[in-house]
Amino acid sequence: MIKEKLVRVTTVPVSLHKLLHDQLKYMLKYFDVIGISSGGETLERVKKEQGVNVVPIEMTRTISPLRDLASLLKMYRVLKGQRPFIVHSHTPKAGVIGMLAAKLAGVPHRLHTVAGLPLMEVNGGKRILLNMVEKLTYACATKVYPNSYGLQKFILEEKFCGNDKLKVIGRGSSNGIDTQHFSRIEIETSDILNLKQSYNLDNPQTVFCFVGRLVGDKGINELVAAFCKVYTKDSNARLLLVGELEKELDPLLPETEKQIENHPGIVGVGWQEDVRPYLAISDVFVFPSYREGFPNVVMQAGAMELPCIVSNINGCNEIIEEGINGMIIPSKDENELYNAMLELLEKREKRELLASVSRQMIVERYEQQYVWESLLKEYKTLLEANKLNVKSPKSVAVE
Repeated sequence: MIKEKLVRVTTVPVSLHKLLHDQLKYMLKYFDVIGISSGGETLERVKKEQGVNVVPIEMTRTISPLRDLASLLKMYRVLKGQRPFIVHSHTPKAGVIGMLAAKLAGVPHRLHTVAGLPLMEVNGGKRILLNMVEKLTYACATKVYPNSYGLQKFILEEKFCGNDKLKVIGRGSSNGIDTQHFSRIEIETSDILNLKQSYNLDNPQTVFCFVGRLVGDKGINELVAAFCKVYTKDSNARLLLVGELEKELDPLLPETEKQIENHPGIVGVGWQEDVRPYLAISDVFVFPSYREGFPNVVMQAGAMELPCIVSNINGCNEIIEEGINGMIIPSKDENELYNAMLELLEKREKRELLASVSRQMIVERYEQQYVWESLLKEYKTLLEANKLNVKSPKSVAVE
Protein backbone atom coordinates (compact mmCIF):
# COMPACT_ATOMS: atom_id res chain seq x y z
CA MET A 1 0.00 0.00 0.00
CA ILE A 2 1.40 3.39 -1.00
CA LYS A 3 1.33 5.87 1.88
CA GLU A 4 0.68 9.57 1.46
CA LYS A 5 3.61 11.85 2.26
CA LEU A 6 3.54 13.84 5.48
CA VAL A 7 6.13 16.59 5.94
CA ARG A 8 6.79 17.97 9.43
CA VAL A 9 8.72 21.24 9.58
CA THR A 10 10.45 22.99 12.50
CA THR A 11 12.95 25.83 12.54
CA VAL A 12 15.60 23.96 14.53
CA PRO A 13 16.02 20.17 14.74
CA VAL A 14 15.85 20.04 18.53
CA SER A 15 12.11 20.73 18.13
CA LEU A 16 11.71 17.60 16.00
CA HIS A 17 13.87 15.66 18.44
CA LYS A 18 12.52 16.89 21.77
CA LEU A 19 9.20 18.69 21.38
CA LEU A 20 7.83 16.07 18.98
CA HIS A 21 9.72 13.15 20.50
CA ASP A 22 8.60 9.80 19.02
CA GLN A 23 5.59 11.38 17.29
CA LEU A 24 7.20 11.09 13.86
CA LYS A 25 7.90 7.40 14.47
CA TYR A 26 4.25 6.88 15.43
CA MET A 27 3.00 8.62 12.29
CA LEU A 28 5.37 6.53 10.16
CA LYS A 29 2.94 3.62 10.50
CA TYR A 30 0.36 5.58 8.52
CA PHE A 31 2.36 8.02 6.36
CA ASP A 32 5.64 8.38 4.51
CA VAL A 33 7.09 10.91 6.96
CA ILE A 34 9.74 13.50 6.10
CA GLY A 35 11.28 15.83 8.68
CA ILE A 36 12.56 19.22 7.56
CA SER A 37 14.62 21.51 9.77
CA SER A 38 17.98 23.23 9.95
CA GLY A 39 20.75 20.72 9.44
CA GLY A 40 23.25 19.26 11.84
CA GLU A 41 23.89 16.36 14.17
CA THR A 42 20.50 16.59 15.85
CA LEU A 43 18.63 16.30 12.55
CA GLU A 44 20.65 13.19 11.72
CA ARG A 45 19.75 11.85 15.15
CA VAL A 46 16.05 12.36 14.33
CA LYS A 47 16.57 10.36 11.13
CA LYS A 48 18.23 7.52 12.98
CA GLU A 49 16.00 7.35 16.06
CA GLN A 50 12.65 8.09 14.40
CA GLY A 51 13.32 6.13 11.22
CA VAL A 52 12.15 8.96 8.96
CA ASN A 53 13.72 10.72 6.01
CA VAL A 54 15.06 14.20 6.73
CA VAL A 55 15.90 17.22 4.59
CA PRO A 56 18.14 19.98 5.96
CA ILE A 57 17.00 23.52 5.19
CA GLU A 58 18.70 26.25 7.17
CA MET A 59 16.28 28.61 8.91
CA THR A 60 17.07 31.39 11.35
CA ARG A 61 15.09 32.20 14.49
CA THR A 62 15.63 35.93 13.92
CA ILE A 63 14.31 38.29 11.23
CA SER A 64 16.73 37.94 8.32
CA PRO A 65 15.08 38.77 4.95
CA LEU A 66 17.79 37.52 2.60
CA ARG A 67 18.40 34.28 4.46
CA ASP A 68 14.65 33.78 4.87
CA LEU A 69 14.14 34.18 1.13
CA ALA A 70 16.86 31.59 0.47
CA SER A 71 15.13 29.21 2.92
CA LEU A 72 11.78 29.80 1.20
CA LEU A 73 13.16 29.03 -2.26
CA LYS A 74 14.79 25.81 -1.07
CA MET A 75 11.65 24.77 0.81
CA TYR A 76 9.55 25.38 -2.31
CA ARG A 77 11.86 23.25 -4.46
CA VAL A 78 11.82 20.40 -1.93
CA LEU A 79 8.03 20.42 -1.56
CA LYS A 80 7.47 20.73 -5.30
CA GLY A 81 9.66 17.69 -5.81
CA GLN A 82 8.24 15.63 -2.95
CA ARG A 83 4.56 16.48 -3.64
CA PRO A 84 3.36 15.74 -0.06
CA PHE A 85 -0.29 15.34 0.90
CA ILE A 86 0.23 17.25 4.17
CA VAL A 87 2.79 19.81 5.31
CA HIS A 88 2.58 20.42 9.06
CA SER A 89 4.76 23.17 10.51
CA HIS A 90 5.71 24.18 14.04
CA THR A 91 7.44 27.29 15.45
CA PRO A 92 7.07 30.80 13.94
CA LYS A 93 9.82 30.90 11.33
CA ALA A 94 9.20 27.37 10.07
CA GLY A 95 5.53 28.29 10.00
CA VAL A 96 5.77 31.22 7.61
CA ILE A 97 8.40 29.59 5.38
CA GLY A 98 6.73 26.17 5.43
CA MET A 99 3.18 27.40 4.87
CA LEU A 100 4.08 29.92 2.14
CA ALA A 101 6.27 27.41 0.29
CA ALA A 102 3.61 24.71 0.62
CA LYS A 103 0.93 27.00 -0.82
CA LEU A 104 3.17 28.01 -3.72
CA ALA A 105 3.99 24.33 -4.33
CA GLY A 106 0.29 23.40 -4.42
CA VAL A 107 0.28 21.18 -1.31
CA PRO A 108 -3.41 20.47 -0.60
CA HIS A 109 -3.28 20.36 3.20
CA ARG A 110 -1.16 22.95 4.99
CA LEU A 111 -1.32 22.67 8.78
CA HIS A 112 0.39 24.89 11.31
CA THR A 113 0.63 24.33 15.07
CA VAL A 114 0.94 27.43 17.24
CA ALA A 115 2.91 26.70 20.39
CA GLY A 116 3.68 30.09 21.87
CA LEU A 117 4.02 33.47 20.19
CA PRO A 118 7.16 35.61 20.74
CA LEU A 119 5.21 38.64 19.49
CA MET A 120 3.24 38.66 22.76
CA GLU A 121 6.23 40.33 24.41
CA VAL A 122 7.02 42.78 21.59
CA ASN A 123 5.76 46.31 20.97
CA GLY A 124 6.05 49.04 18.34
CA GLY A 125 7.18 48.49 14.78
CA LYS A 126 8.53 45.02 15.44
CA ARG A 127 5.14 43.93 16.80
CA ILE A 128 3.42 45.24 13.67
CA LEU A 129 5.86 43.29 11.49
CA LEU A 130 5.46 40.09 13.49
CA ASN A 131 1.67 40.43 13.38
CA MET A 132 1.86 40.68 9.58
CA VAL A 133 4.07 37.58 9.39
CA GLU A 134 1.68 35.65 11.63
CA LYS A 135 -1.31 36.65 9.49
CA LEU A 136 0.57 35.57 6.37
CA THR A 137 1.30 32.17 7.94
CA TYR A 138 -2.36 31.59 8.82
CA ALA A 139 -3.55 32.87 5.44
CA CYS A 140 -1.38 30.26 3.71
CA ALA A 141 -2.43 27.47 6.09
CA THR A 142 -5.60 25.45 5.54
CA LYS A 143 -5.83 24.65 9.26
CA VAL A 144 -4.25 26.23 12.35
CA TYR A 145 -3.85 24.29 15.60
CA PRO A 146 -3.26 26.43 18.71
CA ASN A 147 -1.93 24.05 21.32
CA SER A 148 -3.93 25.70 24.11
CA TYR A 149 -7.35 27.29 24.43
CA GLY A 150 -5.70 30.48 25.67
CA LEU A 151 -3.75 30.76 22.41
CA GLN A 152 -6.91 30.13 20.43
CA LYS A 153 -8.59 33.03 22.21
CA PHE A 154 -5.56 35.28 21.61
CA ILE A 155 -5.49 34.48 17.89
CA LEU A 156 -9.15 35.36 17.55
CA GLU A 157 -8.75 38.58 19.54
CA GLU A 158 -5.85 39.64 17.31
CA LYS A 159 -7.85 38.65 14.21
CA PHE A 160 -5.00 36.58 12.78
CA CYS A 161 -7.59 34.29 11.18
CA GLY A 162 -11.19 33.20 11.51
CA ASN A 163 -12.50 30.60 13.92
CA ASP A 164 -13.24 28.21 11.05
CA LYS A 165 -9.50 27.56 10.62
CA LEU A 166 -8.79 27.00 14.30
CA LYS A 167 -8.86 23.79 16.31
CA VAL A 168 -7.26 22.65 19.57
CA ILE A 169 -6.16 19.01 19.29
CA GLY A 170 -7.29 16.93 22.26
CA ARG A 171 -7.10 19.05 25.40
CA GLY A 172 -4.04 20.93 24.24
CA SER A 173 -0.28 20.25 23.93
CA SER A 174 1.72 19.50 20.78
CA ASN A 175 2.95 16.09 21.87
CA GLY A 176 1.46 15.23 25.24
CA ILE A 177 3.67 13.42 27.71
CA ASP A 178 4.91 9.87 28.11
CA THR A 179 3.78 9.37 31.70
CA GLN A 180 5.49 6.00 31.96
CA HIS A 181 8.81 7.66 31.16
CA PHE A 182 8.16 10.68 33.38
CA SER A 183 7.59 8.76 36.57
CA ARG A 184 9.47 8.66 39.85
CA ILE A 185 9.48 4.86 39.80
CA GLU A 186 11.71 5.03 36.71
CA ILE A 187 14.48 6.74 38.70
CA GLU A 188 16.68 4.58 40.91
CA THR A 189 16.81 5.64 44.56
CA SER A 190 20.59 5.33 44.50
CA ASP A 191 20.76 7.72 41.52
CA ILE A 192 18.66 10.27 43.40
CA LEU A 193 20.92 10.05 46.47
CA ASN A 194 24.08 10.34 44.38
CA LEU A 195 22.73 13.36 42.51
CA LYS A 196 21.74 15.07 45.74
CA GLN A 197 25.18 14.49 47.19
CA SER A 198 26.94 15.77 44.07
CA TYR A 199 25.14 19.12 44.40
CA ASN A 200 25.14 19.22 48.21
CA LEU A 201 21.38 18.79 48.36
CA ASP A 202 21.39 15.84 50.74
CA ASN A 203 20.56 17.92 53.84
CA PRO A 204 16.95 18.66 54.88
CA GLN A 205 16.39 21.35 52.26
CA THR A 206 13.47 22.55 50.15
CA VAL A 207 14.48 22.53 46.50
CA PHE A 208 12.71 24.77 44.00
CA CYS A 209 13.38 23.72 40.42
CA PHE A 210 13.17 25.47 37.05
CA VAL A 211 13.73 23.69 33.72
CA GLY A 212 14.09 25.66 30.49
CA ARG A 213 16.07 28.37 28.77
CA LEU A 214 17.56 30.86 31.22
CA VAL A 215 16.23 33.96 29.49
CA GLY A 216 14.23 37.04 30.40
CA ASP A 217 10.87 35.98 29.03
CA LYS A 218 10.93 32.78 31.06
CA GLY A 219 10.75 34.97 34.18
CA ILE A 220 14.26 34.14 35.37
CA ASN A 221 15.00 37.68 36.55
CA GLU A 222 11.93 37.61 38.81
CA LEU A 223 12.59 34.01 39.88
CA VAL A 224 16.15 34.68 41.02
CA ALA A 225 15.16 37.91 42.81
CA ALA A 226 12.23 36.18 44.55
CA PHE A 227 14.38 33.23 45.59
CA CYS A 228 17.05 35.49 47.07
CA LYS A 229 14.36 36.93 49.36
CA VAL A 230 13.13 33.43 50.22
CA TYR A 231 16.69 32.46 51.11
CA THR A 232 16.88 35.25 53.68
CA LYS A 233 13.91 33.57 55.43
CA ASP A 234 15.36 30.06 55.23
CA SER A 235 18.96 29.43 54.23
CA ASN A 236 18.12 25.76 53.64
CA ALA A 237 16.13 26.73 50.54
CA ARG A 238 17.73 25.93 47.19
CA LEU A 239 17.00 26.97 43.60
CA LEU A 240 17.94 24.38 41.00
CA LEU A 241 18.26 25.83 37.48
CA VAL A 242 18.29 23.26 34.67
CA GLY A 243 19.00 25.00 31.37
CA GLU A 244 21.37 27.26 29.48
CA LEU A 245 21.72 31.01 29.05
CA GLU A 246 20.81 32.48 25.65
CA LYS A 247 22.59 35.82 25.73
CA GLU A 248 22.07 36.58 22.04
CA LEU A 249 18.26 36.50 21.92
CA ASP A 250 17.01 37.38 25.40
CA PRO A 251 19.79 38.09 27.91
CA LEU A 252 19.23 38.24 31.63
CA LEU A 253 19.93 41.31 33.72
CA PRO A 254 23.62 41.53 34.72
CA GLU A 255 22.69 41.31 38.41
CA THR A 256 20.68 38.15 37.75
CA GLU A 257 23.64 36.49 36.06
CA LYS A 258 25.86 37.41 39.00
CA GLN A 259 23.38 35.93 41.47
CA ILE A 260 23.20 32.69 39.47
CA GLU A 261 26.99 32.45 39.48
CA ASN A 262 27.65 33.44 43.09
CA HIS A 263 24.60 32.91 45.31
CA PRO A 264 25.14 30.03 47.79
CA GLY A 265 21.55 28.82 47.43
CA ILE A 266 21.42 28.71 43.62
CA VAL A 267 22.57 25.56 41.82
CA GLY A 268 22.98 25.83 38.05
CA VAL A 269 23.46 22.51 36.24
CA GLY A 270 23.18 23.66 32.61
CA TRP A 271 21.30 21.84 29.88
CA GLN A 272 20.51 18.19 30.60
CA GLU A 273 19.52 15.45 28.18
CA ASP A 274 17.36 13.81 30.85
CA VAL A 275 15.64 16.20 33.28
CA ARG A 276 13.83 13.49 35.26
CA PRO A 277 16.51 12.99 37.92
CA TYR A 278 16.57 16.75 38.59
CA LEU A 279 12.80 16.85 38.97
CA ALA A 280 13.05 13.82 41.25
CA ILE A 281 15.35 15.62 43.69
CA SER A 282 13.12 18.69 43.80
CA ASP A 283 10.17 19.63 46.00
CA VAL A 284 8.48 22.41 43.99
CA PHE A 285 8.56 23.27 40.30
CA VAL A 286 8.55 27.00 39.48
CA PHE A 287 7.79 28.30 35.99
CA PRO A 288 7.15 32.09 35.93
CA SER A 289 7.24 32.44 32.13
CA TYR A 290 5.83 35.49 30.34
CA ARG A 291 4.40 33.55 27.39
CA GLU A 292 3.90 29.93 26.39
CA GLY A 293 1.86 27.75 24.13
CA PHE A 294 1.50 24.60 26.18
CA PRO A 295 4.70 24.03 28.20
CA ASN A 296 5.97 20.45 28.24
CA VAL A 297 8.06 21.03 31.35
CA VAL A 298 5.00 21.81 33.48
CA MET A 299 3.41 18.54 32.38
CA GLN A 300 6.68 16.73 33.06
CA ALA A 301 6.96 18.20 36.54
CA GLY A 302 3.36 17.27 37.31
CA ALA A 303 3.92 13.71 36.12
CA MET A 304 6.94 13.58 38.45
CA GLU A 305 4.58 14.43 41.34
CA LEU A 306 5.69 18.00 41.87
CA PRO A 307 3.39 20.87 42.85
CA CYS A 308 3.88 23.76 40.44
CA ILE A 309 3.98 27.52 40.74
CA VAL A 310 3.20 29.00 37.32
CA SER A 311 2.34 32.37 35.86
CA ASN A 312 -1.20 33.09 34.72
CA ILE A 313 -0.58 32.65 31.00
CA ASN A 314 -1.69 30.41 28.13
CA GLY A 315 -1.13 26.73 28.73
CA CYS A 316 0.19 27.07 32.26
CA ASN A 317 -3.23 28.08 33.58
CA GLU A 318 -4.78 25.09 31.79
CA ILE A 319 -2.37 22.47 33.12
CA ILE A 320 -2.41 23.90 36.66
CA GLU A 321 -5.57 24.53 38.67
CA GLU A 322 -5.18 27.00 41.51
CA GLY A 323 -5.05 25.23 44.85
CA ILE A 324 -5.52 21.79 43.29
CA ASN A 325 -2.17 20.79 41.77
CA GLY A 326 -0.32 24.08 42.14
CA MET A 327 -0.46 27.84 42.44
CA ILE A 328 -1.04 30.45 39.73
CA ILE A 329 0.52 33.90 40.05
CA PRO A 330 0.45 37.03 37.88
CA SER A 331 3.13 37.17 35.20
CA LYS A 332 6.16 39.41 35.86
CA ASP A 333 5.21 39.85 39.52
CA GLU A 334 8.26 39.26 41.71
CA ASN A 335 6.38 39.84 44.99
CA GLU A 336 3.58 37.38 44.21
CA LEU A 337 6.16 34.83 43.11
CA TYR A 338 8.03 35.34 46.38
CA ASN A 339 4.82 34.93 48.41
CA ALA A 340 3.92 31.69 46.62
CA MET A 341 7.40 30.22 47.04
CA LEU A 342 7.49 31.19 50.70
CA GLU A 343 4.05 29.65 51.28
CA LEU A 344 5.06 26.29 49.84
CA LEU A 345 8.34 26.47 51.71
CA GLU A 346 6.65 27.02 55.07
CA LYS A 347 3.48 24.96 54.58
CA ARG A 348 4.68 21.44 53.96
CA GLU A 349 1.18 19.96 54.30
CA LYS A 350 -0.13 22.14 51.48
CA ARG A 351 2.88 21.25 49.35
CA GLU A 352 2.25 17.55 49.87
CA LEU A 353 -1.48 17.92 49.21
CA LEU A 354 -0.84 19.61 45.87
CA ALA A 355 1.76 16.99 44.99
CA SER A 356 -0.61 14.12 45.80
CA VAL A 357 -2.89 14.85 42.82
CA SER A 358 -0.33 16.27 40.37
CA ARG A 359 0.52 13.07 38.55
CA GLN A 360 -3.02 11.76 38.18
CA MET A 361 -4.22 15.01 36.63
CA ILE A 362 -1.51 14.80 33.96
CA VAL A 363 -2.16 11.11 33.26
CA GLU A 364 -5.88 11.70 32.80
CA ARG A 365 -5.56 14.74 30.52
CA TYR A 366 -2.29 14.72 28.59
CA GLU A 367 -1.11 11.15 28.09
CA GLN A 368 1.00 11.14 24.93
CA GLN A 369 -0.87 8.34 23.18
CA TYR A 370 -4.12 10.30 23.49
CA VAL A 371 -2.55 13.39 21.87
CA TRP A 372 -1.05 11.33 19.03
CA GLU A 373 -4.32 9.54 18.35
CA SER A 374 -6.21 12.85 18.33
CA LEU A 375 -3.81 14.30 15.74
CA LEU A 376 -3.90 11.11 13.67
CA LYS A 377 -7.69 11.31 13.65
CA GLU A 378 -7.37 14.82 12.20
CA TYR A 379 -5.00 13.56 9.49
CA LYS A 380 -7.31 10.64 8.65
CA THR A 381 -10.23 13.03 8.29
CA LEU A 382 -8.25 14.78 5.54
CA LEU A 383 -7.49 11.44 3.87
CA GLU A 384 -11.15 10.40 3.91
CA ALA A 385 -12.25 13.75 2.51
CA ASN A 386 -9.69 13.39 -0.27
CA LYS A 387 -11.01 9.91 -1.18
CA LEU A 388 -14.55 11.23 -1.42
CA ASN A 389 -13.43 14.10 -3.65
CA VAL A 390 -11.58 11.71 -5.92
CA LYS A 391 -14.53 9.28 -6.19
CA SER A 392 -17.32 11.79 -6.70
CA PRO A 393 -16.45 12.83 -10.30
CA LYS A 394 -16.33 9.15 -11.37
CA SER A 395 -19.73 8.40 -9.85
CA VAL A 396 -21.25 11.35 -11.69
CA ALA A 397 -19.79 10.09 -14.98
CA VAL A 398 -21.24 6.59 -14.46
CA GLU A 399 -24.69 7.96 -13.81
